[in-house]
Amino acid sequence: MRLLLTADTHLPRRAKELPAPLLAELPRADVVLHAGDWVDTDTLDLLESRSRTVVGVYGNNDGPDLRARLPEVAYAELGGLRFGVVHETGSAQGREARCAARFPDLDVLVFGHSHIPWDTTAPGGLRLLNPGSPTDRRRQPHCTYMTATVADGALTDVVLHRLPAR
Repeated sequence: MRLLLTADTHLPRRAKELPAPLLAELPRADVVLHAGDWVDTDTLDLLESRSRTVVGVYGNNDGPDLRARLPEVAYAELGGLRFGVVHETGSAQGREARCAARFPDLDVLVFGHSHIPWDTTAPGGLRLLNPGSPTDRRRQPHCTYMTATVADGALTDVVLHRLPAR
């Protein structure tokens, strides 16, 4: 099962459209996980129309229209792994322990908000992934997104994709 992970798309404030490489991944992905801050419903509509399955949450910049359609925390079992998606996890310091305590039944937690790519494993085995942002790199050298594979109950081939400068 191929996964596409993204967050913090911030359309149309930070960009007018999603980058072509990310859009090209949509038909290849079995599941798209979006960790919030869509900003507009058009982006949600686009991903839902071009994707097999979208698992998404709202973020702090998402208004009532998105909050009416998306949860604050989403859960999905994918290929035998228990995934959670949330926008905000707090400061980087202590993140692993904090998330492991908050989400003890998950195998993988996908989060956003910081625009900083993240890939760590908490004591106890919870994998934490932040795909960064495909449209707003902030203090990062590149805009980013992630892909991954779930096979035989394991998360493999986690790749951070760096996008070319716009």
